[in-house]
Amino acid sequence: MIEIHPLEGIPEIHRGDDLVGLIGEALAGTGLTPTGGDVLVVTHKIVSKAEGATRALIGDEDAAYRALVEEEAVEILRRRGDLVIAKTRHGFICANAGVDRSNTELGTAVLLPADPDRSAHALRMGLLQHTGVDMPVIITDTFGRAWRAGLCDVAIGVSGIDPILDLRGTTDDFGRELKVTEVAVADEIAAAADLAMGKATASPVALVRGLGLPPGNGRASDLVREAHGDLFR
Repeated sequence: MIEIHPLEGIPEIHRGDDLVGLIGEALAGTGLTPTGGDVLVVTHKIVSKAEGATRALIGDEDAAYRALVEEEAVEILRRRGDLVIAKTRHGFICANAGVDRSNTELGTAVLLPADPDRSAHALRMGLLQHTGVDMPVIITDTFGRAWRAGLCDVAIGVSGIDPILDLRGTTDDFGRELKVTEVAVADEIAAAADLAMGKATASPVALVRGLGLPPGNGRASDLVREAHGDLFR
């Protein structure tokens, strides 16, 4: 059985806030005792805000937002009206280079963390010191999907697990060898946790229990498809 527990009581985050301490307090408030098999899922917004990855939109807010998107993009792949599909310095392909105006103060925008994998690792190490338990950490953002309508949370930062479960070389129930099956398990966890955290609630962190994943040293950057294998570019 898999359980997803949103952590409530985390306040609005500002630059320099102690995320480890705030998450630790929220964990304590749930009455849950963290275990090594738990995975902590954190929306990138609070990480970006704590790290100061926010910008004021001066003057014409829409124009300033568009200029910021252009600044954050390393490559523009598509444009449709005000929508820009861009490649970020992290290698992500996403809308508006990950620059977002939701769940932040009016007149500001939130950027992606400079290095989400490093941020996830720092949170994991801090929480290990705070709780005495080594819990893998996944940092998430909301992305569109090339083959599907609608949005879904995905992993943009990972520490403590391998984000891809490689089943190649194993066999299915009928004895056929799996040749291409690689499961984006970190993305699946991110999407599942979002069901409990929601988009309009003050629960930017969730504890996922019961997955039984082995420890790993992977990174979310492992999930980025190389250009030569990307059929949509």
